Amino acid sequence: MNEMLSRAADRTVNVVRGIRDDQLALPTPCSEYDVRALLGHLSWVALMFEALARKEPLPPEDSEPDALEGRVRGMVEAWSHQEAFEGESPMMGLPMTVVFQMGLGDLVFHGWDLARATGQDYEVDSETAEAMAVYVEQMAPMARQNGVFGEEVAVPADAPPLDRALGLTGRDPAWKA
Repeated sequence: MNEMLSRAADRTVNVVRGIRDDQLALPTPCSEYDVRALLGHLSWVALMFEALARKEPLPPEDSEPDALEGRVRGMVEAWSHQEAFEGESPMMGLPMTVVFQMGLGDLVFHGWDLARATGQDYEVDSETAEAMAVYVEQMAPMARQNGVFGEEVAVPADAPPLDRALGLTGRDPAWKA
């Protein structure tokens, strides 16, 4: 599973490196964030999921976009240890395997958001796309109820797995800036 996280981290970091300063105020498919705010959010998310993997207390919220790449690498490293997947999260009360999927989803979906907003490509390997489709299908009702996912965007039944997952999170796979 950590290979998927490592690949998603590499993809997302490559997108982040490709963002120009003049793109920071652009809208994203994640409508409550522009590019700058989404970079900050993702930076905080990576720091949070690193702490969750280590079963440490959550650090104070810090949405520092310049720290994003290092935090993503820290997240990947923390999840590279088998004990990260064991038991339940003391903070979330969920199995650690589900917490891992949440973190992977944040990297994949927000990486896709940032790529779309800035006109970059974001290709996801088939293993990760399938894993995200299964995860989102299972979590969508609870995530929608908790305000984490938006209302489902209809996609064709034969759409690729990532498009199906995006639609279930409330994202339009055809979104363009």
